[in-house]
Amino acid sequence: MALSWRSWLANEGSKHLFLFFWLSLNVWFFWKTFLLYYQGLQYYYLHQMLGLGLCVSRASASVLNLNCCLVLLPMCRVLLAFLRGSQKVASRKTRRLLDKSKTFHVTCGVTICIFSVLHVAAHLVNALNFSENYNEDFLSLNAANYRGEDPRKLLFATVPGLTGVIMVLVLFLMCTASTYAIRVSNYDIFWYTHNLFFVFYMLLMVHVSGGVLKYQINLEEHPPGCFNPNKTLRENVTVPRAFEETFPDYTTEPFPEDLSIPEPFVQNNFMRICSEEPKFQSHFPETWFWISGPLCLYCMERLYRYIRSNKSVTITSVISHPSNVLEVRMVKDDFKARPGQYVILHCPRVSALESHPFTLTMCPTDTKATFGVHLKVVGDWT
Repeated sequence: MALSWRSWLANEGSKHLFLFFWLSLNVWFFWKTFLLYYQGLQYYYLHQMLGLGLCVSRASASVLNLNCCLVLLPMCRVLLAFLRGSQKVASRKTRRLLDKSKTFHVTCGVTICIFSVLHVAAHLVNALNFSENYNEDFLSLNAANYRGEDPRKLLFATVPGLTGVIMVLVLFLMCTASTYAIRVSNYDIFWYTHNLFFVFYMLLMVHVSGGVLKYQINLEEHPPGCFNPNKTLRENVTVPRAFEETFPDYTTEPFPEDLSIPEPFVQNNFMRICSEEPKFQSHFPETWFWISGPLCLYCMERLYRYIRSNKSVTITSVISHPSNVLEVRMVKDDFKARPGQYVILHCPRVSALESHPFTLTMCPTDTKATFGVHLKVVGDWT
């Protein structure tokens, strides 16, 4: 029993440790962002308008940023092959982790789907709250044009709303076409819909540039919930003699006994006085910092693979074996490989974009340049 436990820990321990680290990172990002929007003073008025929908939407967005960044890295096959074959990665456990890149890609994809549902649900609540809780005091904070505006206008008539709807449709196509049944029955559907990821990322960059959610930038001049004698006092109560003098820019004064003002203007028998109205500003899009690097890296790798694939390959022979197996032997200049490696075959006459990896069953040597693969005829491409 102890031996089997040590064997499992030696073989699978590093994978589960990495998975635990990734999961902890997701939880930390979610909780940190949730608390920021729930307790942050700069989001005080926005949180009053939107409630928990604001916190959940932003927390789920932070998890989406992380996984949209990580989901592309396992698909950089040339980079992973270089790392695995180089002397810099000498640890056998690390090489086993690199071999699990596809599993990690699927895990990130499932996480993106789950938190996308949570993000969309929270924004649906936000759209309803923007309409019902229209703030006439702080007009720049509103996303709606007036109280009671149809929330569907915020979803289909604004840039963040419209791009979000299209991204949901694209993600739905990618997820449904990634199921095992569709991949086995018709791989072309999976392949072409999965390449919609480029459209998804372009829409994501436009989606975050809408600037719908805003934060307060003058917290020192206007602490949230403070008392503005130039506006609030004149509109709601009679000004006592204690306030007839000029107010300083920002001060904390004892609360006058002859004035009755409810919370949140009074805390611990002291009143917070603000010198100006709150000013709000849209966030600078942070998603660019998350996805621009991995997206550029993946595009560069795709370009490199395209340039390298343009070198001609000569098919020397095709041998038919029992059980619908074909052996294809080829020759290519300056091609080097070791046993156990794989090649990616692309046949333009069959599919312009589709390609598939096959393990080498014959490697080139010093005496012969021929290499080959065995193909099991099970689908439309083979």
